[in-house]
Amino acid sequence: MVADSGSASGAAAAVASSSSAAPKIILAKPSAPRMESGGIKILEAPDKERDRESETNPRSRLPHGSLNLLSDSWDFHPDRLFNLVTDNTDFTVIGVLGPPGVGKSTILNELYGFDRNTSGVLPPFAVQSEENRAMARHCSVGIELRMSVERFILLDTQPVLSASVLTEMMRPDGSSAISVLGGDSLSAELAHELMGIQLGVFLASVCHVILLVTEGLHDISLWRLMLTVDMLKQGIPDPSLLSSSSTGAGSYSQGSSAASDKEERDSLQDDSTEFLADPVFIHTKLREQECSWYNVACLEKALSLYFNSSSFRRNGAVQYFPSRLQYDSQSDVLSEAFSRPPKDENGPEGHAMFNSSHVRYHEMSANRSGSDGVSFFVLPLKVSDDSVKVHNESFESMLRQLRDQVLSMPRRSFARPISERDWLRNAARIWDMVKRSPVIADYSKTLQSSGLYRR
Repeated sequence: MVADSGSASGAAAAVASSSSAAPKIILAKPSAPRMESGGIKILEAPDKERDRESETNPRSRLPHGSLNLLSDSWDFHPDRLFNLVTDNTDFTVIGVLGPPGVGKSTILNELYGFDRNTSGVLPPFAVQSEENRAMARHCSVGIELRMSVERFILLDTQPVLSASVLTEMMRPDGSSAISVLGGDSLSAELAHELMGIQLGVFLASVCHVILLVTEGLHDISLWRLMLTVDMLKQGIPDPSLLSSSSTGAGSYSQGSSAASDKEERDSLQDDSTEFLADPVFIHTKLREQECSWYNVACLEKALSLYFNSSSFRRNGAVQYFPSRLQYDSQSDVLSEAFSRPPKDENGPEGHAMFNSSHVRYHEMSANRSGSDGVSFFVLPLKVSDDSVKVHNESFESMLRQLRDQVLSMPRRSFARPISERDWLRNAARIWDMVKRSPVIADYSKTLQSSGLYRR
Protein backbone atom coordinates (compact mmCIF):
# COMPACT_ATOMS: atom_id res chain seq x y z
CA MET A 1 0.00 0.00 0.00
CA VAL A 2 2.84 2.39 0.80
CA ALA A 3 4.47 1.68 -2.54
CA ASP A 4 1.22 2.24 -4.38
CA SER A 5 0.68 5.50 -2.54
CA GLY A 6 4.18 6.64 -3.36
CA SER A 7 3.83 5.80 -7.06
CA ALA A 8 0.48 7.59 -7.21
CA SER A 9 1.89 10.72 -5.63
CA GLY A 10 4.87 10.58 -7.99
CA ALA A 11 2.58 10.36 -11.00
CA ALA A 12 0.54 13.28 -9.72
CA ALA A 13 3.70 15.31 -9.27
CA ALA A 14 4.81 14.48 -12.81
CA VAL A 15 1.44 15.57 -14.20
CA ALA A 16 1.58 18.79 -12.19
CA SER A 17 5.11 19.45 -13.41
CA SER A 18 4.18 18.93 -17.07
CA SER A 19 1.04 21.04 -16.67
CA SER A 20 2.96 23.97 -15.25
CA ALA A 21 5.12 24.04 -18.36
CA ALA A 22 2.16 24.21 -20.73
CA PRO A 23 1.79 27.50 -22.62
CA LYS A 24 -0.86 29.96 -21.56
CA ILE A 25 -3.47 30.86 -24.12
CA ILE A 26 -4.96 34.35 -24.13
CA LEU A 27 -8.58 34.07 -25.20
CA ALA A 28 -9.56 37.46 -23.84
CA LYS A 29 -8.05 40.16 -21.69
CA PRO A 30 -10.26 40.36 -18.57
CA SER A 31 -9.06 41.46 -15.16
CA ALA A 32 -8.88 37.84 -14.01
CA PRO A 33 -9.43 34.45 -15.71
CA ARG A 34 -12.58 32.53 -14.83
CA MET A 35 -10.93 29.14 -14.54
CA GLU A 36 -7.55 27.52 -14.85
CA SER A 37 -7.09 23.97 -16.04
CA GLY A 38 -3.83 22.22 -16.84
CA GLY A 39 -1.94 25.48 -16.78
CA ILE A 40 -4.06 26.88 -19.62
CA LYS A 41 -6.03 29.98 -18.73
CA ILE A 42 -9.41 30.08 -20.43
CA LEU A 43 -12.79 31.65 -19.85
CA GLU A 44 -15.92 29.78 -18.89
CA ALA A 45 -18.18 29.00 -21.83
CA PRO A 46 -21.24 26.76 -22.16
CA ASP A 47 -20.29 23.28 -23.34
CA LYS A 48 -23.61 21.55 -23.95
CA GLU A 49 -24.35 23.61 -27.05
CA ARG A 50 -20.88 22.92 -28.45
CA ASP A 51 -21.24 19.17 -27.83
CA ARG A 52 -24.66 19.09 -29.50
CA GLU A 53 -23.30 20.98 -32.52
CA SER A 54 -20.34 18.60 -32.83
CA GLU A 55 -22.71 15.63 -32.95
CA THR A 56 -24.93 17.16 -35.66
CA ASN A 57 -22.09 18.69 -37.67
CA PRO A 58 -19.22 16.24 -38.24
CA ARG A 59 -17.42 18.90 -40.32
CA SER A 60 -16.93 21.13 -37.31
CA ARG A 61 -13.33 22.28 -36.77
CA LEU A 62 -14.08 24.49 -33.76
CA PRO A 63 -12.22 23.54 -30.57
CA HIS A 64 -14.18 22.39 -27.54
CA GLY A 65 -15.53 25.37 -25.57
CA SER A 66 -14.63 27.89 -28.28
CA LEU A 67 -15.65 31.52 -28.05
CA ASN A 68 -16.87 31.83 -31.62
CA LEU A 69 -19.89 34.04 -32.20
CA LEU A 70 -20.51 32.42 -35.57
CA SER A 71 -19.80 28.73 -36.04
CA ASP A 72 -18.65 26.99 -39.20
CA SER A 73 -22.24 25.77 -39.66
CA TRP A 74 -23.20 29.46 -40.09
CA ASP A 75 -25.21 29.62 -36.85
CA PHE A 76 -24.94 32.50 -34.39
CA HIS A 77 -24.23 31.64 -30.72
CA PRO A 78 -24.22 34.76 -28.50
CA ASP A 79 -24.87 32.77 -25.30
CA ARG A 80 -21.24 31.62 -25.23
CA LEU A 81 -20.00 35.16 -24.71
CA PHE A 82 -22.43 36.82 -22.31
CA ASN A 83 -19.93 36.29 -19.48
CA LEU A 84 -17.46 38.55 -21.31
CA VAL A 85 -19.71 41.59 -21.73
CA THR A 86 -21.08 44.05 -19.19
CA ASP A 87 -23.59 46.89 -18.98
CA ASN A 88 -20.86 49.35 -19.98
CA THR A 89 -21.91 51.73 -22.77
CA ASP A 90 -18.45 53.09 -23.62
CA PHE A 91 -17.04 50.45 -25.97
CA THR A 92 -15.77 50.17 -29.54
CA VAL A 93 -16.35 47.30 -31.96
CA ILE A 94 -13.65 46.62 -34.57
CA GLY A 95 -14.07 43.89 -37.18
CA VAL A 96 -11.75 42.60 -39.89
CA LEU A 97 -12.43 41.12 -43.33
CA GLY A 98 -10.11 39.82 -46.03
CA PRO A 99 -8.68 36.86 -47.97
CA PRO A 100 -6.60 34.16 -46.24
CA GLY A 101 -3.02 34.79 -45.15
CA VAL A 102 -3.04 38.58 -45.52
CA GLY A 103 -2.38 39.32 -41.82
CA LYS A 104 -5.87 39.90 -40.38
CA SER A 105 -5.15 38.10 -37.09
CA THR A 106 -1.75 39.76 -36.77
CA ILE A 107 -3.35 43.21 -36.98
CA LEU A 108 -6.05 42.30 -34.43
CA ASN A 109 -3.44 40.93 -32.02
CA GLU A 110 -1.65 44.28 -32.23
CA LEU A 111 -4.88 46.18 -31.55
CA TYR A 112 -5.51 43.86 -28.61
CA GLY A 113 -2.13 44.76 -27.15
CA PHE A 114 -0.54 41.32 -27.41
CA ASP A 115 3.24 41.32 -27.00
CA ARG A 116 4.67 39.04 -29.68
CA ASN A 117 7.97 38.84 -27.79
CA THR A 118 6.37 37.19 -24.76
CA SER A 119 7.37 33.53 -24.63
CA GLY A 120 5.00 30.79 -23.53
CA VAL A 121 1.83 32.78 -24.27
CA LEU A 122 -0.28 32.13 -27.34
CA PRO A 123 -1.94 35.12 -29.05
CA PRO A 124 -5.66 35.84 -28.62
CA PHE A 125 -6.18 35.30 -32.36
CA ALA A 126 -4.47 32.33 -33.98
CA VAL A 127 -1.98 33.28 -36.68
CA GLN A 128 -1.61 31.12 -39.78
CA SER A 129 1.16 28.59 -39.23
CA GLU A 130 3.64 27.37 -41.81
CA GLU A 131 1.86 24.01 -41.85
CA ASN A 132 -1.50 25.63 -42.61
CA ARG A 133 0.10 27.76 -45.28
CA ALA A 134 1.74 24.71 -46.87
CA MET A 135 -1.55 22.79 -46.78
CA ALA A 136 -3.47 25.82 -48.14
CA ARG A 137 -5.77 25.82 -45.10
CA HIS A 138 -7.29 28.71 -43.20
CA CYS A 139 -7.14 28.96 -39.39
CA SER A 140 -10.04 31.32 -38.58
CA VAL A 141 -13.55 29.85 -38.61
CA GLY A 142 -16.83 31.79 -38.50
CA ILE A 143 -16.47 34.89 -36.32
CA GLU A 144 -14.23 34.92 -33.26
CA LEU A 145 -14.69 37.56 -30.54
CA ARG A 146 -12.17 38.83 -28.01
CA MET A 147 -12.66 41.60 -25.47
CA SER A 148 -9.80 43.74 -24.16
CA VAL A 149 -9.69 45.52 -20.81
CA GLU A 150 -9.94 48.81 -22.71
CA ARG A 151 -13.42 47.62 -23.81
CA PHE A 152 -12.48 47.06 -27.43
CA ILE A 153 -14.59 44.26 -28.92
CA LEU A 154 -12.50 42.67 -31.68
CA LEU A 155 -14.13 40.44 -34.30
CA ASP A 156 -12.00 38.16 -36.48
CA THR A 157 -13.76 36.51 -39.43
CA GLN A 158 -13.01 33.51 -41.55
CA PRO A 159 -11.37 34.47 -44.85
CA VAL A 160 -13.43 35.56 -47.82
CA LEU A 161 -12.55 34.68 -51.42
CA SER A 162 -10.91 31.56 -50.02
CA ALA A 163 -10.46 28.30 -51.94
CA SER A 164 -10.00 26.36 -48.69
CA VAL A 165 -13.36 27.56 -47.35
CA LEU A 166 -15.02 26.60 -50.64
CA THR A 167 -13.43 23.15 -50.54
CA GLU A 168 -14.62 22.47 -47.01
CA MET A 169 -18.23 23.47 -47.68
CA MET A 170 -18.61 21.64 -51.00
CA ARG A 171 -20.45 18.31 -51.17
CA PRO A 172 -19.49 15.68 -53.78
CA ASP A 173 -22.41 16.80 -55.98
CA GLY A 174 -21.21 20.42 -55.91
CA SER A 175 -23.91 21.70 -53.55
CA SER A 176 -23.22 23.62 -50.37
CA ALA A 177 -23.11 21.79 -47.04
CA ILE A 178 -23.88 25.07 -45.25
CA SER A 179 -27.32 26.66 -45.24
CA VAL A 180 -26.60 30.28 -46.15
CA LEU A 181 -30.06 31.64 -47.01
CA GLY A 182 -32.43 30.05 -44.52
CA GLY A 183 -32.57 26.55 -45.96
CA ASP A 184 -32.41 27.26 -49.71
CA SER A 185 -30.30 24.72 -51.58
CA LEU A 186 -27.46 26.45 -53.40
CA SER A 187 -24.34 25.45 -55.25
CA ALA A 188 -21.18 25.67 -53.17
CA GLU A 189 -19.73 28.41 -55.42
CA LEU A 190 -22.79 30.63 -55.04
CA ALA A 191 -23.07 29.98 -51.30
CA HIS A 192 -19.39 30.85 -50.92
CA GLU A 193 -19.95 34.15 -52.75
CA LEU A 194 -22.94 34.99 -50.53
CA MET A 195 -21.03 34.14 -47.35
CA GLY A 196 -18.52 36.90 -48.03
CA ILE A 197 -21.34 39.36 -48.71
CA GLN A 198 -23.17 38.38 -45.52
CA LEU A 199 -20.02 38.78 -43.43
CA GLY A 200 -19.41 42.21 -44.96
CA VAL A 201 -23.01 43.38 -44.41
CA PHE A 202 -22.97 42.11 -40.82
CA LEU A 203 -19.67 43.78 -39.89
CA ALA A 204 -20.69 47.02 -41.58
CA SER A 205 -23.91 46.95 -39.53
CA VAL A 206 -22.60 46.19 -36.02
CA CYS A 207 -18.99 47.51 -35.96
CA HIS A 208 -17.73 51.01 -35.41
CA VAL A 209 -14.67 50.29 -37.59
CA ILE A 210 -14.17 47.58 -40.21
CA LEU A 211 -10.64 46.76 -41.35
CA LEU A 212 -10.50 45.54 -44.97
CA VAL A 213 -7.20 43.75 -45.44
CA THR A 214 -5.75 42.62 -48.75
CA GLU A 215 -2.30 41.67 -50.03
CA GLY A 216 -0.23 43.80 -52.38
CA LEU A 217 -1.10 46.98 -54.24
CA HIS A 218 -2.99 45.53 -57.19
CA ASP A 219 -5.54 43.11 -55.70
CA ILE A 220 -8.90 44.92 -55.79
CA SER A 221 -11.13 41.86 -55.31
CA LEU A 222 -12.01 43.05 -51.80
CA TRP A 223 -12.86 46.50 -53.20
CA ARG A 224 -15.40 44.87 -55.53
CA LEU A 225 -16.86 42.89 -52.64
CA MET A 226 -17.34 46.02 -50.53
CA LEU A 227 -19.11 47.84 -53.36
CA THR A 228 -21.52 44.89 -53.47
CA VAL A 229 -21.92 45.09 -49.67
CA ASP A 230 -22.67 48.80 -49.93
CA MET A 231 -25.32 48.06 -52.56
CA LEU A 232 -27.00 45.18 -50.67
CA LYS A 233 -26.92 46.63 -47.15
CA GLN A 234 -30.54 47.72 -47.21
CA GLY A 235 -33.18 47.24 -44.55
CA ILE A 236 -30.61 46.42 -41.83
CA PRO A 237 -31.34 48.87 -38.98
CA ASP A 238 -29.03 50.47 -36.48
CA PRO A 239 -28.40 47.84 -33.76
CA SER A 240 -29.19 50.32 -31.01
CA LEU A 241 -32.73 50.79 -32.36
CA LEU A 242 -33.68 47.14 -32.01
CA SER A 243 -35.77 46.15 -29.02
CA SER A 244 -33.80 43.79 -26.78
CA SER A 245 -36.70 42.86 -24.52
CA SER A 246 -37.46 39.68 -26.45
CA THR A 247 -33.91 38.39 -26.47
CA GLY A 248 -31.97 37.64 -23.34
CA ALA A 249 -29.05 35.45 -22.37
CA GLY A 250 -29.95 31.89 -23.12
CA SER A 251 -33.29 32.77 -24.73
CA TYR A 252 -32.23 33.46 -28.32
CA SER A 253 -33.09 30.78 -30.87
CA GLN A 254 -32.27 30.99 -34.56
CA GLY A 255 -35.29 31.10 -36.83
CA SER A 256 -37.86 31.81 -34.10
CA SER A 257 -37.79 35.58 -34.53
CA ALA A 258 -38.61 35.84 -38.26
CA ALA A 259 -42.05 37.36 -37.68
CA SER A 260 -40.86 39.75 -34.98
CA ASP A 261 -37.93 40.85 -37.18
CA LYS A 262 -40.32 41.63 -40.03
CA GLU A 263 -42.55 43.65 -37.72
CA GLU A 264 -39.53 45.47 -36.34
CA ARG A 265 -38.22 46.27 -39.82
CA ASP A 266 -41.64 47.63 -40.75
CA SER A 267 -41.73 49.76 -37.61
CA LEU A 268 -38.26 51.13 -38.35
CA GLN A 269 -39.11 51.91 -41.97
CA ASP A 270 -40.36 55.39 -41.16
CA ASP A 271 -37.16 56.19 -39.26
CA SER A 272 -34.98 54.50 -41.94
CA THR A 273 -31.94 54.91 -39.70
CA GLU A 274 -29.13 52.64 -40.82
CA PHE A 275 -25.65 52.35 -39.39
CA LEU A 276 -22.49 51.94 -41.46
CA ALA A 277 -19.07 51.24 -40.00
CA ASP A 278 -16.07 53.35 -40.94
CA PRO A 279 -13.89 51.28 -43.31
CA VAL A 280 -10.10 51.23 -43.28
CA PHE A 281 -8.49 49.65 -46.36
CA ILE A 282 -5.18 48.01 -45.45
CA HIS A 283 -2.77 46.67 -48.07
CA THR A 284 -0.15 44.33 -46.59
CA LYS A 285 3.05 42.52 -47.61
CA LEU A 286 4.29 45.33 -49.83
CA ARG A 287 7.83 45.05 -51.16
CA GLU A 288 10.19 47.87 -50.25
CA GLN A 289 9.91 49.67 -53.59
CA GLU A 290 6.11 49.49 -53.37
CA CYS A 291 6.15 51.47 -50.10
CA SER A 292 7.45 54.60 -51.83
CA TRP A 293 5.50 57.82 -51.54
CA TYR A 294 4.64 57.78 -55.25
CA ASN A 295 3.00 54.34 -55.09
CA VAL A 296 1.15 55.12 -51.86
CA ALA A 297 -0.17 58.37 -53.35
CA CYS A 298 -1.38 56.48 -56.42
CA LEU A 299 -3.13 53.95 -54.15
CA GLU A 300 -4.91 56.76 -52.30
CA LYS A 301 -6.00 58.28 -55.60
CA ALA A 302 -7.31 54.93 -56.88
CA LEU A 303 -9.30 54.32 -53.70
CA SER A 304 -10.84 57.77 -53.85
CA LEU A 305 -11.93 57.28 -57.46
CA TYR A 306 -13.16 53.71 -56.96
CA PHE A 307 -15.35 54.64 -53.98
CA ASN A 308 -16.23 58.11 -55.24
CA SER A 309 -19.99 57.46 -55.14
CA SER A 310 -19.93 54.90 -52.32
CA SER A 311 -21.11 55.35 -48.75
CA PHE A 312 -17.61 54.32 -47.66
CA ARG A 313 -16.10 57.60 -48.88
CA ARG A 314 -16.58 59.80 -45.85
CA ASN A 315 -13.80 59.47 -43.26
CA GLY A 316 -10.12 59.69 -44.13
CA ALA A 317 -8.88 59.73 -40.54
CA VAL A 318 -6.45 56.82 -41.06
CA GLN A 319 -3.73 57.37 -43.67
CA TYR A 320 -0.07 56.52 -44.09
CA PHE A 321 2.74 58.21 -45.97
CA PRO A 322 6.45 57.36 -45.64
CA SER A 323 8.07 59.29 -42.82
CA ARG A 324 11.15 60.03 -44.93
CA LEU A 325 8.95 62.26 -47.06
CA GLN A 326 7.78 64.62 -44.36
CA TYR A 327 6.89 68.05 -45.60
CA ASP A 328 9.43 70.64 -44.54
CA SER A 329 7.30 73.58 -43.40
CA GLN A 330 10.33 75.81 -42.88
CA SER A 331 11.84 75.54 -46.36
CA ASP A 332 8.56 74.68 -48.09
CA VAL A 333 10.29 71.95 -50.11
CA LEU A 334 10.34 68.18 -50.15
CA SER A 335 13.33 66.03 -49.60
CA GLU A 336 15.67 66.21 -52.60
CA ALA A 337 15.59 62.43 -52.89
CA PHE A 338 11.89 62.67 -53.81
CA SER A 339 11.93 65.91 -55.78
CA ARG A 340 11.32 64.12 -59.10
CA PRO A 341 9.21 61.15 -60.20
CA PRO A 342 10.68 57.64 -60.48
CA LYS A 343 12.92 56.90 -63.48
CA ASP A 344 10.32 54.66 -65.08
CA GLU A 345 7.69 57.42 -64.83
CA ASN A 346 9.48 60.17 -66.78
CA GLY A 347 6.88 60.39 -69.52
CA PRO A 348 4.23 63.15 -69.66
CA GLU A 349 1.64 60.95 -67.98
CA GLY A 350 4.10 60.03 -65.24
CA HIS A 351 4.89 63.69 -64.56
CA ALA A 352 1.19 64.57 -64.52
CA MET A 353 0.45 61.80 -62.02
CA PHE A 354 3.45 62.81 -59.93
CA ASN A 355 2.44 66.47 -59.82
CA SER A 356 -1.14 65.58 -58.96
CA SER A 357 0.02 63.26 -56.18
CA HIS A 358 2.48 65.93 -54.99
CA VAL A 359 -0.37 68.43 -54.53
CA ARG A 360 -2.56 65.79 -52.91
CA TYR A 361 0.21 64.98 -50.44
CA HIS A 362 0.42 68.60 -49.28
CA GLU A 363 -3.36 68.73 -48.89
CA MET A 364 -3.31 65.59 -46.77
CA SER A 365 -0.37 66.86 -44.73
CA ALA A 366 -2.33 70.02 -43.90
CA ASN A 367 -5.39 68.08 -42.83
CA ARG A 368 -4.65 64.45 -41.94
CA SER A 369 -8.02 64.00 -40.23
CA GLY A 370 -10.30 65.31 -42.97
CA SER A 371 -13.88 64.10 -43.02
CA ASP A 372 -13.89 63.40 -46.76
CA GLY A 373 -11.98 60.54 -48.33
CA VAL A 374 -11.18 56.88 -47.73
CA SER A 375 -9.10 55.67 -44.81
CA PHE A 376 -6.21 53.48 -45.93
CA PHE A 377 -2.89 52.14 -44.71
CA VAL A 378 -0.03 50.02 -46.06
CA LEU A 379 2.18 47.47 -44.32
CA PRO A 380 5.46 46.19 -45.77
CA LEU A 381 6.53 42.58 -46.09
CA LYS A 382 8.01 41.46 -42.79
CA VAL A 383 11.76 40.90 -43.13
CA SER A 384 13.18 38.30 -40.76
CA ASP A 385 16.77 38.49 -42.03
CA ASP A 386 18.66 41.18 -40.11
CA SER A 387 21.31 41.31 -42.84
CA VAL A 388 18.82 42.77 -45.30
CA LYS A 389 19.06 46.57 -45.34
CA VAL A 390 15.62 48.17 -45.13
CA HIS A 391 15.42 51.77 -46.37
CA ASN A 392 11.78 52.35 -45.41
CA GLU A 393 10.16 51.95 -42.02
CA SER A 394 10.07 48.47 -40.51
CA PHE A 395 7.00 46.26 -40.34
CA GLU A 396 6.81 46.60 -36.55
CA SER A 397 7.02 50.40 -36.70
CA MET A 398 4.29 50.71 -39.29
CA LEU A 399 2.09 48.18 -37.49
CA ARG A 400 2.32 50.30 -34.34
CA GLN A 401 1.38 53.38 -36.37
CA LEU A 402 -1.66 51.55 -37.71
CA ARG A 403 -2.68 50.53 -34.21
CA ASP A 404 -2.35 54.06 -32.85
CA GLN A 405 -4.38 55.59 -35.69
CA VAL A 406 -7.16 52.99 -35.58
CA LEU A 407 -7.58 53.13 -31.81
CA SER A 408 -7.57 56.93 -31.78
CA MET A 409 -9.79 57.58 -34.80
CA PRO A 410 -13.11 59.33 -34.10
CA ARG A 411 -15.74 56.72 -33.27
CA ARG A 412 -19.02 56.82 -35.16
CA SER A 413 -21.72 56.40 -32.51
CA PHE A 414 -24.84 54.29 -32.79
CA ALA A 415 -28.16 56.14 -32.94
CA ARG A 416 -28.78 55.57 -29.22
CA PRO A 417 -26.58 54.64 -26.26
CA ILE A 418 -26.35 50.86 -25.98
CA SER A 419 -24.64 48.55 -23.51
CA GLU A 420 -22.28 45.73 -24.43
CA ARG A 421 -24.90 43.14 -23.43
CA ASP A 422 -27.59 44.75 -25.56
CA TRP A 423 -25.15 45.06 -28.45
CA LEU A 424 -24.43 41.32 -28.28
CA ARG A 425 -28.14 40.46 -28.12
CA ASN A 426 -28.96 42.78 -31.00
CA ALA A 427 -26.00 41.52 -33.05
CA ALA A 428 -27.73 38.13 -33.03
CA ARG A 429 -30.88 39.78 -34.33
CA ILE A 430 -28.91 41.63 -37.00
CA TRP A 431 -27.30 38.37 -38.16
CA ASP A 432 -30.73 36.75 -38.49
CA MET A 433 -31.91 39.73 -40.55
CA VAL A 434 -28.84 39.44 -42.78
CA LYS A 435 -29.50 35.74 -43.44
CA ARG A 436 -33.16 36.48 -44.22
CA SER A 437 -32.54 39.69 -46.17
CA PRO A 438 -34.85 39.83 -49.22
CA VAL A 439 -32.32 42.08 -50.98
CA ILE A 440 -29.55 39.49 -50.68
CA ALA A 441 -32.02 36.73 -51.63
CA ASP A 442 -32.98 38.62 -54.81
CA TYR A 443 -29.29 39.14 -55.60
CA SER A 444 -28.75 35.39 -55.19
CA LYS A 445 -31.55 34.66 -57.66
CA THR A 446 -30.02 37.12 -60.12
CA LEU A 447 -26.66 35.36 -59.88
CA GLN A 448 -28.33 31.98 -60.33
CA SER A 449 -30.17 33.11 -63.46
CA SER A 450 -27.00 34.63 -64.89
CA GLY A 451 -25.53 31.18 -65.49
CA LEU A 452 -22.26 32.01 -63.70
CA TYR A 453 -22.93 29.40 -61.03
CA ARG A 454 -24.06 25.83 -61.59
CA ARG A 455 -27.35 24.84 -60.02
